[in-house]
Amino acid sequence: MRVTEIPVEGIPYDQLKVEKIPAAPAYAPRDPELVAAADRALVVNPDRTCMPLGAMWAVLGVHRAIPFVQGAQGCTTYVRYTFCRIFKEPATIATASFHEDAAVFGGRRNLVEGLRNLAVRYRPEVIGVVTTCSSEIIGDDMVSFIKAARQNLREELGAEAADRIAVVLINTPSFAGSHVEGYNRAARAFVETLAMARNTSSNRVNIIPGLLYPGDIREIKHLLREMGIEATILFDISDTLDAPLEPPQQIPYYPPGGTRLAEIREMGNACATFALQADAGGSGARWLERKFGIPAVAGPVPVGVAATDDLLQHLSRFTGRDVPAALRAERGRLVDAMADTFHHTMMKRVAVFGDPDTVAGVTRFVCELGMTPVAVAAGTASKRFAQEVEAAFAAYRELFLDTPKVFNGGDLFEFEEYLKTLPRLDLIIGNSKGVDIARELDVPLVRVGFPVYDRFGYQKRPIVGYRGAELLLYEIVNAMLDHRYPDDRTQQL
Repeated sequence: MRVTEIPVEGIPYDQLKVEKIPAAPAYAPRDPELVAAADRALVVNPDRTCMPLGAMWAVLGVHRAIPFVQGAQGCTTYVRYTFCRIFKEPATIATASFHEDAAVFGGRRNLVEGLRNLAVRYRPEVIGVVTTCSSEIIGDDMVSFIKAARQNLREELGAEAADRIAVVLINTPSFAGSHVEGYNRAARAFVETLAMARNTSSNRVNIIPGLLYPGDIREIKHLLREMGIEATILFDISDTLDAPLEPPQQIPYYPPGGTRLAEIREMGNACATFALQADAGGSGARWLERKFGIPAVAGPVPVGVAATDDLLQHLSRFTGRDVPAALRAERGRLVDAMADTFHHTMMKRVAVFGDPDTVAGVTRFVCELGMTPVAVAAGTASKRFAQEVEAAFAAYRELFLDTPKVFNGGDLFEFEEYLKTLPRLDLIIGNSKGVDIARELDVPLVRVGFPVYDRFGYQKRPIVGYRGAELLLYEIVNAMLDHRYPDDRTQQL
């Protein structure tokens, strides 16, 4: 059936699948000079999103905190929609609701009235003020605006009630970076505004997880619990963006989880800070090191055997706690699973894409599995990314069939065009934006990283730690079995 126009009465369900009509009469070959993203003045199929999204993600990990977006409604609506797709949870995000008058006269009135409404109606403990492209370009003086808003709150609510609300300013102009940098700036803004040191010794550690999902953060808590280590996890979204369904609650309702304000204030007394994703949270760890002398460990994200070993060894070194037998058993089960499946993973060609920290961690893990990473791509350019993946390549180079190609920045159009030139590709690991590429190349896609919106329960399943790596390994192997092995052979495995 070829449908040239939609009939007035609509298309019945049995005719919904129509013949694909090409936009052009013939396939137009790509201009090789325009395939490389560096040669183009535009981005095609970007693998990143805006900086405010990363900042809002962070603020939602703080108990009784609400992001306040100093920008237009669209800046908030898009992010709320994205979070709902990923976490299947509502996300409370306020907006200054910019219109034409704010673009001309500035957003001072919007912010003062907006913070007042937020404080009176929702009674938050923390407000994260997130700027946008428009407020940054028109030059809103956010520091003086927040002072005016605070003075307004003191006059209306009283000084004591107004001062109980912490306001953290996060400057996030999207033209200066992606969601990764937005999260990174939020980490620094929170510790710079709230953290204090009382010169008391402490065995607590600070964990800045980065753009990890609730299941990952629960796995980090499991590792800490097994080692008997107390920690402050800055931006703990494990319960705020994966809250249980409860009977109707009093309005305003806040989930019970999230990092407490008192915990953030105590971060200046920790014995070490671990930024699990160096590009997303590393600046907060480095600021604590400079200000309070707290040692900072930035990455790698603990995906796989070696990276999880590194994390546990660092934790043991700073706290004096030994790695318990229970975690050594988890490590043994992961290694056993790798031995059980190596004949499915060895020498398989895999392409990895996504955020730089996640891609670097997954790349090292697939090297541990004996796979050949033929192409790795970070949607956000990073100073550390190339160095980290090159280190992984160097450690396992004797196993490789090809020289891996590294894309530091760029877009998925460039990545896809390169994959089409390869003689063989067995697997793609990346986020949901790789679905069309995987279908075009007829290879399986294992979903990892941000964003994953076309799978239920993904956000609850970890990839970090020994147990998370074991789950990721099973998904990698099963994806290839589903794709390449006939049923009669699969049943004989």
